[in-house]
Amino acid sequence: KSDTNESVAGPIQSQLGQWPVQLKLVSPAASYFANSDLLLVADCVPFAMGDFHSRFLTNHSIAIGCPKLDDSQFYIEKLAQILGTNKLSSLTVIHMEVPCCSGLTHIAKEAIAKSGVAISFEDITIDLRGNVIRNETMNK
Repeated sequence: KSDTNESVAGPIQSQLGQWPVQLKLVSPAASYFANSDLLLVADCVPFAMGDFHSRFLTNHSIAIGCPKLDDSQFYIEKLAQILGTNKLSSLTVIHMEVPCCSGLTHIAKEAIAKSGVAISFEDITIDLRGNVIRNETMNK
């Protein structure tokens, strides 16, 4: 056990407001997507970021997946359905800095194009130590 961040007293409350979270399992018609701020997050991000819940997840819906190990075409279709079915307030894509993880940005771009919904999104890159190293607005 590391001595860093030992000042936290007691359990930290989860900010997760929905279940399931896997993009494969969520329903595009789920009520938690309606008018929501949606996070599309690579699986590894919450493990790398100690403050993921407080920094990003609070008051957001979420869909997670791995752009390298999972079926990207399925993810494009599913995200396009979510975008087309719901009026999202915002979309944020959060992925790791490793090359395979940038596929999540591609998935978001393709899903937006397929859905016909005009929405820009924030593309956030996390380094291997859990730090935000890039935050870029991607326009449709």
